[in-house]
Amino acid sequence: MNQKDLVLAIDAGTQSLKALVFNPKGRLLAKEIVTFVPYYANHPGWAEQDPIVFWESLCKACQQLWLQNRELKERIGGVAVTTQRGTTINLDKNGSPLRPAILWLDQRKTYGQLPLKGLWGFFFKILRLETTVSYFQREAEANWIHTYQPDVWQNTHKYLLLSGYLTYKLTGDFVDSIGCQVGYIPFDYKRLKWASDRNWKWECLPVDRSMLPELVPPGQILGDITPKAADETGIPKGLPVIAAAADKACEIIGSGSLDPSIGCLSYGTTATINITHQRYIEPISLLPAYPSAIPGYHAVEVQVYRGYWMVNWFKEEFGYPEQQEAAVQGFTPESLFENFLDDIPPGSMGLVLQPYWSPGLKHPGPEAKGAIIGFGDVHTRAHLYRSIIEGVAYALREGKERIEQRSRIPITSLRVSGGGSQSDNALQLTADIFGIPTARPHLYETSGLGAAIDAAVGLGLFNDFSSAVKTMTQVGEVFEPNYQNHRLYNSLYHDVYKKMYKRLKPLYERIREISGYPK
Repeated sequence: MNQKDLVLAIDAGTQSLKALVFNPKGRLLAKEIVTFVPYYANHPGWAEQDPIVFWESLCKACQQLWLQNRELKERIGGVAVTTQRGTTINLDKNGSPLRPAILWLDQRKTYGQLPLKGLWGFFFKILRLETTVSYFQREAEANWIHTYQPDVWQNTHKYLLLSGYLTYKLTGDFVDSIGCQVGYIPFDYKRLKWASDRNWKWECLPVDRSMLPELVPPGQILGDITPKAADETGIPKGLPVIAAAADKACEIIGSGSLDPSIGCLSYGTTATINITHQRYIEPISLLPAYPSAIPGYHAVEVQVYRGYWMVNWFKEEFGYPEQQEAAVQGFTPESLFENFLDDIPPGSMGLVLQPYWSPGLKHPGPEAKGAIIGFGDVHTRAHLYRSIIEGVAYALREGKERIEQRSRIPITSLRVSGGGSQSDNALQLTADIFGIPTARPHLYETSGLGAAIDAAVGLGLFNDFSSAVKTMTQVGEVFEPNYQNHRLYNSLYHDVYKKMYKRLKPLYERIREISGYPK
């Protein structure tokens, strides 16, 4: 047997970092988790983190891993890193952070950016796309730093995503995976490379090409572990670091979803539905398909930005009794919420929720707000909780239909990852709303497993991604739809949910005019 037959996957999330060791059969042999405060906010809506927190967490997780599993260390053949998407870091010429990282959750905006001029300005004006460009300019973290912290921007040598920062700390090189490029950056999502010199994104951002890392396709070598990184992490010096992808992209292949007929749901803070496709497809016009964890492929995605974040919202606003009981009993409040799903019938007795707690650009539009309709005197907190889980599933079903319309390939089965995937009730509810089999992957750590698949292919443990995914992933429990429940959900979905936004949109717009929220 090859003694270098294992891979180390680093999974850097919003509130924890995991070090995971996998064998070529996809079995998780060892795992260490380091948790940290997700972010801090010096102003409402901000979300920042000290970049060193991520690196120190990586070092601690790896050192704990070797301490508990000394015999595995010498069998590690390579390392792959997957991270949260869209978190940006400014480094100076010495590779030190100039300011806190701006996380993907951050809601600050930069108003007053000048519109595009010249041919691009004329082009977008003719097509009535000025709003799209303005949205990009307003949301881009680089524009905020350039506008409000010009000294930081002037001293920025490299402008990286979190994946690029951790890769730099491991290898000493400014290089990153193509599969990690998700954010307000000058990236060409269709061609999977930095935008060409004449692309309009360069005019919208203060970023220079020299500030960005070199890009490598998933499954190829980014660099080797430096002596310094080896000392700090315990990872053997000289091991190759293999390009993986962002967490959502890794979740897809870690769930075994390679065929566009298999939809991958992520029940995380941002809930998503994805498929892997060789063609570049925009499920919503002008909102890009992101890079896949497979080179040359795309992850076609529809997001519900405040997806399973709403469970935390419910906990904070309505779940105080469960928080108290959980503290006494040693459970999590979320586990107690399962009783709500047990006790309340499908359809929440007519309570229908549209989960637009955060507005979007195209769908929902920037005026959008959340809505709950159908209240009666029978409804309780439990009905509200179930309507949240149902509302997120309705929104993802709508995303499924958008993807199918653009790809012209029906999605016939689902795989569900993320924290919400651990709820049997949530998966059964999902199967009932979609009307198709819904499976939980055999392993919860699908993002880390996806990164391990990239590493396994890059190390030559498999000849191709198809064989790697087939060997390293398995389908866990499958939830078949209850067709009686599906008929009820189908009626609520078509006759109520899908009509809500169109009918409420004029009211949302008027509320926005009166209240100024959202801006």
